[in-house]
Amino acid sequence: MIGTRPVIMCGANVILLNEQHQILLHHRVDRDWWGLPGGAMELGESLEQTACREVLEEVGLHCRNLKLFNIYSGEELYYKYPDGNEVYNVTATYLCKEYSGQIVVDLSEGRDAKFFSLEDIPANLSSTIKGIIEEFLSRYNELKSQGII
Repeated sequence: MIGTRPVIMCGANVILLNEQHQILLHHRVDRDWWGLPGGAMELGESLEQTACREVLEEVGLHCRNLKLFNIYSGEELYYKYPDGNEVYNVTATYLCKEYSGQIVVDLSEGRDAKFFSLEDIPANLSSTIKGIIEEFLSRYNELKSQGII
């Protein structure tokens, strides 16, 4: 059902790392917080296509060779938009260290986008993104030793 009842929304986001292993964060317009580039799946897309399209739309970068990090779902991914719509997200998070282009922020969706060192990640993150980044940081050495990042 569509309307005032909560819906399930599929989407993807990307932990994008530069050569210095800094993480790209996107400062949202709709809320005053930083997050990962990403968004909702469109009809006919794969989750990987969704991730790449959203990164391109939000920050102007072309992603290549994404690696699935994790899939998140459940009550902790409930979100109420400023307009009152409610969703339970199912989100695929990808890792990406191969990309091209220059950061160009779509000002209708974001205020800024920049790379942060892993020690200097801003405190104003959504609870969902905070959890994803905490998991990434806890697995960082493992991912690096396996050559994934």
